[in-house]
Amino acid sequence: MSLRRAGLRRFGRDAIRFALAPVGSVVSVRTSAPELVLTYDDGPVAGMTDRLLELLASRSATATFFVLLSRVRRDPALTRALLEDGHEVALHGIDHVDAATIAPDVFRRRMHDGRRELEDTIGREVRWYRPPYGHLTFAGWRSVRDAGLTPVIWSTSVRDGAAALTDDQRIAAARAGARRGAILLAHDNFASALDGVDDGPEPQVDRLRLASEILDISAARGLRVRSLGEALEAGRVVNRGVFVRPRGR
Repeated sequence: MSLRRAGLRRFGRDAIRFALAPVGSVVSVRTSAPELVLTYDDGPVAGMTDRLLELLASRSATATFFVLLSRVRRDPALTRALLEDGHEVALHGIDHVDAATIAPDVFRRRMHDGRRELEDTIGREVRWYRPPYGHLTFAGWRSVRDAGLTPVIWSTSVRDGAAALTDDQRIAAARAGARRGAILLAHDNFASALDGVDDGPEPQVDRLRLASEILDISAARGLRVRSLGEALEAGRVVNRGVFVRPRGR
């Protein structure tokens, strides 16, 4: 492929993404406040989420926890403890099945049912939804919005789902992406057969060390670590039209 054709293809992709941005997913926060958004996926799970809560409290930090109902049902009290400690609870799914592999009518029903069940459990409105693996089709996006939720992806990741990386490499990834308005992806659990998936063996990750390092890096850069809802009190969302094609149907 010639450089000219490659350039035209890149221009076309960028133009499509720009056009779709108003109907895309939240990827960051535009803000003048020195704040970093910390998010956790795949929990809650006793023995880790509760320990993260203690660490975050000791550093006056808050986060948004994108929870799986397959985990919430096992420990609804821990889910409610997230709110009691000042954090934000959002929906990650009924389970961890890739949303792009689910039939549109089934996915639409799962969005409505998932939001309703989570709100009944925590007694509070749920605003955000993060699709497992970050995969969302355009039809899926419409279903998320129809359920009264806003899809959220991320702008940077600690890469704690990658088995081949060391914790030092994950910390380096967090350091590279820690900036004002960034939405940082981390995990307080690893999805498994209990969540309807088989993603291989669980990576060896010191999640508490990673969390502590994220807090240290943020403090060194003068950044407060906040939940998405809190960060939006002084900012506004930045959307990006990132969609995948339906898979495996």
